[in-house]
Amino acid sequence: MGNRKKESNFIVQGSILAVASIVSRIIGLVYRIPMTAVIGDGGNDYYSTAYEIYNLFLLISSCSLPLAVSKLVSARMANGERKNAFRLFKGALIFSVISGAACSLIVFFGAEFITAKMQTPFSLFALRVLAPTLLVVAVLGTIRGFFQGLGTMMPSAVSQIAEQIANAAISIGASYILFSYGAKVGAVLGQEENYAQAYGAAGGTLGTCVGAVVGLFFVSFVFFAYRPTFRRMMRRDKMKKTESYSDVLKVIILTVVPVLLSTTIYNISSIFDQWLFKNIAVMQGYSGNDIKIWWGIFSGKYKLLTNVPISIASAMAASSVPSLTAAFVNRDRKLVRYKINIVTRFIMVIAIPCAVGMFVLADPIMQMLFPGTSELAGHLIRVGAVSIVFYSLSTLSNGILQGINRMRVPVINAIIALGVHIVFLLFLMFGLHMTIEAVVLANAFYALLMCILNGVAVRRYVRHRQEIKKTFLLPCVSSAAMGVVVFFVYELLIKLVKSNFISTVVAILAGIATYGIFLIVFKGLNEEELQSVPKGDLIIRILRKFHILH
Repeated sequence: MGNRKKESNFIVQGSILAVASIVSRIIGLVYRIPMTAVIGDGGNDYYSTAYEIYNLFLLISSCSLPLAVSKLVSARMANGERKNAFRLFKGALIFSVISGAACSLIVFFGAEFITAKMQTPFSLFALRVLAPTLLVVAVLGTIRGFFQGLGTMMPSAVSQIAEQIANAAISIGASYILFSYGAKVGAVLGQEENYAQAYGAAGGTLGTCVGAVVGLFFVSFVFFAYRPTFRRMMRRDKMKKTESYSDVLKVIILTVVPVLLSTTIYNISSIFDQWLFKNIAVMQGYSGNDIKIWWGIFSGKYKLLTNVPISIASAMAASSVPSLTAAFVNRDRKLVRYKINIVTRFIMVIAIPCAVGMFVLADPIMQMLFPGTSELAGHLIRVGAVSIVFYSLSTLSNGILQGINRMRVPVINAIIALGVHIVFLLFLMFGLHMTIEAVVLANAFYALLMCILNGVAVRRYVRHRQEIKKTFLLPCVSSAAMGVVVFFVYELLIKLVKSNFISTVVAILAGIATYGIFLIVFKGLNEEELQSVPKGDLIIRILRKFHILH
């Protein structure tokens, strides 16, 4: 039992990264509220389009690097090859500078062509501001991956929060200043609204660039402070064979390419969605302004909110890969299965109540965050709430397969799911004449397919069968009870205090308490598992004080 407790320490590291991701997402959500008030749904369309294109090139230039570097460094550290781990890191830095610089130049000079093809030419300014960020993030991701490979998530976690704070401050200020400037430019050119929103969106993306620079400064400082310690560790390295840089680059490329293909195909669906939706909607006769507003609500409100809980799965996937790789390299299949089981449970315990809570409080949450927003925003949350569970599980299973060296499997699964996803989206738009709801449903269907395909693969290669009762059934039952409580608490308070903000906040707090109590009463979490999360001892003391845990 003590050994298991020791091995479950990787959950603590994953929790640190998950908490940082949640904090970062919340900061991102908070600053988007005043920014949306400035640039509007139309500006959100320009901002989000630029961001989707940027994210695609980010995947190509660097998003696969943290995962690949952490995996490769972890494997070498598990074998005691400290010198090779450091050489691999230096080779990855060279690779990141080349790939980041190349993508930055392509995006900057190709921005006009790309945004025109996406039916959103006014995203040009925001995309060009984002271009240099690709180089900065490539280097930043490599250093984060190195520390994750060493088994510490703290530098990544702190840098994420610092990055997002700087991002928030600059985005709000710059969007306001540039929106006013854009309005003046637009007044001269006869398109005041479009130019104001386009320049305001560019101000928002300026925050992303500055935030990335702040994050890079922080992790660089930590790296240079840690380097003397690591050099002393390398001097004790007894490995005689040192990998050449040509071998290192070859290993990096062979590891990066499958991860790159998997993550690119897994995330490229949003680019296809936007391109297909906007072109089909134009073909069906909808006005350009309606299309712009629909996509602005979908990308700037629906996706912004649902991505908060999904980020937990992304963080846990990133943190579990080095740990799974180390166990896999040591041929400890029992430990691999144990880690898959516990991390999947951890994510479902969070994702399921998030989905239920957002479904029940869809309209109140949207009105609280974006006062005066249309009913469409809440409607999209209700339609797509279940995708939080599917995306969380599919994101994690991608990381699991990569951690056990089945790099090609998520690529093949993503290609299959993407093809079916596109057919389903076309059916919804042409067959059922849906508008933006079609994109929400198609996204949920895509994530469900990835869950199924990846789940079958994990079962085949690891012979792992996920425990059902504690992972899925008890969180679902506890979430259903929570949903009922949340609904009645909100309905009662809105009649008594007539304040949506107070009613929503109190209902959310009541929901969290209800869910936690039901989950513990039903023995969905035990004392040992609570101890494996940050501040677990404090949580246990509080539960004992209220006689919930004995």
